[in-house]
Amino acid sequence: MYRKHMLAISMAMLAAVGVAQAEETVKLGMVAELSGPGAPAGINWRDGIKIAAEEINAEGGILGKKVEVGEYDTQTDPQVSRAMVQKAIDDGAFAILGTIYSGSTMVNMLVAQQNSIPQFVGSEAPSIVEKGNPFVYRTSSGAQKGVPALTKYFTDTLKAKKVGVAWLNNEFGKGGHDVFVEEMKKAGIEVIVDVASEQAQTDYASDVAKLKDANPEAVFVYMNQEESARFLIEAKKQGLAMPLVGEVTLTEAKVIELAGAAAEGAIAHVGVTATATEVPGIAAFSTKFEETFKRKPTHDAIKGYVGAWTTKYVTEMVGEFDGEAFSAKMQGLCLKAADYPKILLDTCWDDRGEMSRPSFMVQVKDGAPTVIGTIAAD
Repeated sequence: MYRKHMLAISMAMLAAVGVAQAEETVKLGMVAELSGPGAPAGINWRDGIKIAAEEINAEGGILGKKVEVGEYDTQTDPQVSRAMVQKAIDDGAFAILGTIYSGSTMVNMLVAQQNSIPQFVGSEAPSIVEKGNPFVYRTSSGAQKGVPALTKYFTDTLKAKKVGVAWLNNEFGKGGHDVFVEEMKKAGIEVIVDVASEQAQTDYASDVAKLKDANPEAVFVYMNQEESARFLIEAKKQGLAMPLVGEVTLTEAKVIELAGAAAEGAIAHVGVTATATEVPGIAAFSTKFEETFKRKPTHDAIKGYVGAWTTKYVTEMVGEFDGEAFSAKMQGLCLKAADYPKILLDTCWDDRGEMSRPSFMVQVKDGAPTVIGTIAAD
């Protein structure tokens, strides 16, 4: 009887310790494409969050609680992503960090909204912020803000009159395609060839041949990482000579790694880039990332990092772990890098969760993305 009594006391003490430890931590659900076609983006997103969590904990956590990051792999499948967001919430996540692929976010963000859970996403399809969800926030500008930033490049720098479009037929690609075509129409530039491809497509021979035959003065390329690399390789093989200009992914490190010399000369407008080392916060992050993971970070790594740090900043402004209060604080919020240095660049969100901050024009030179211009926040 005595031994049973002591065992019961021990188990009660262990349970109490477990409860105390849980109360001393706050969980963030990192839901991303860690396998499947989206893995290059998802792994960078995750690793940027890992660095942020380490830094946040070194600075006392969030409201004094240590951050714990749970990892949930969507397998680049929208329905799996929905289940993973639900699992993260069931596991006690205060906020969700992810997803990146727009098709997944469109499916899973309702789950977070229904539970009043703040959600930072790397997705850029215009439709994400058009649903009136007050709990979803971008970590880079959507296509409806980013793509128009390219218009002056086509009109003033390239002085193009006829252009082509090569795009990926998914939620992300369609959003960028539609905005670009509309922008060209407003600018008086004719889209003379429009070529759609499919996610995970491996053969771009016919796509590039169509573009080459039409002979536009420039081609807008809007695809995910692996597809961008395959397209660039085929474009070089067929001698596609006109400028290839993209948004977000075309010049990022993973694309250059996969495409090799075929990426040389590619141009893109990017919301944020690790090569903008003139920005002290970005330089420090890039150095730490390379030291930790032995590779260069992509823009997705920075987006994940910013999402995690924004979670800390806004929660501490609110003063409690309250999703509704967090949502209210995010409406029209602006954070200055001078006051909130880990935000990296002065950043604002509107009442739909759309982000606004300075951005960059980048070109691949000597095998590396190089900043060739800065665009002021819209």
